[in-house]
Amino acid sequence: MNTILIIEDDSQTRENLQIILEMEGFQTATAANGRIGLDMARQHPPDLVLCDVSMPELDGYGVLKGLRAHESTNAIPFIFLTARGEKREVRDGMNLGADDYLTKPLDAEDLLAAIQTRLARQRAFQASGATPDFSSAKPLEALSLTPREAEVLLWVAQGKANADVATILGMSEKTVKIHLGHVFEKLCVETRTAAALRAIEVLAGGAA
Repeated sequence: MNTILIIEDDSQTRENLQIILEMEGFQTATAANGRIGLDMARQHPPDLVLCDVSMPELDGYGVLKGLRAHESTNAIPFIFLTARGEKREVRDGMNLGADDYLTKPLDAEDLLAAIQTRLARQRAFQASGATPDFSSAKPLEALSLTPREAEVLLWVAQGKANADVATILGMSEKTVKIHLGHVFEKLCVETRTAAALRAIEVLAGGAA
């Protein structure tokens, strides 16, 4: 069972996240501020961290810097949670080593998809010893996908929701869903997580 550490100063948000995750079979640990969360992660490293950006004691950027500075925690998948979505903040978080950046209020489906994708990516990394290369969708065409289907899958494999993929690729959300449906058929899978895992295996250097 995977353990998710939730670092969030708003008690209602923290409780809602805990309920969603535990209903999906995850074990959870919670912290009300960044300082407590960082100490908890160092003492008992979780499988993934969900962390708010703006918090007392120590903000989310400080937590991420602290985790990445220690060998026992530097590879833990890390997802920022914030009510703000400015491009500069997203870029700053990613430059520090965050794996994803989700804007509140959170959609449960998008949250779970992002978590499952990060955990699948971590498993693929541990199994192969190789890091997935998300710089190009070209390798995914080996899965009998069209260039556009491969681009959609590339972003889904990075935990992006359909709305985000639509914005990134300049297409409608409906078109993204159509492409994703074709991807599912060609890969013989039924879920985003399964499709993302297949993509990660390929992008990490596995056989198509």
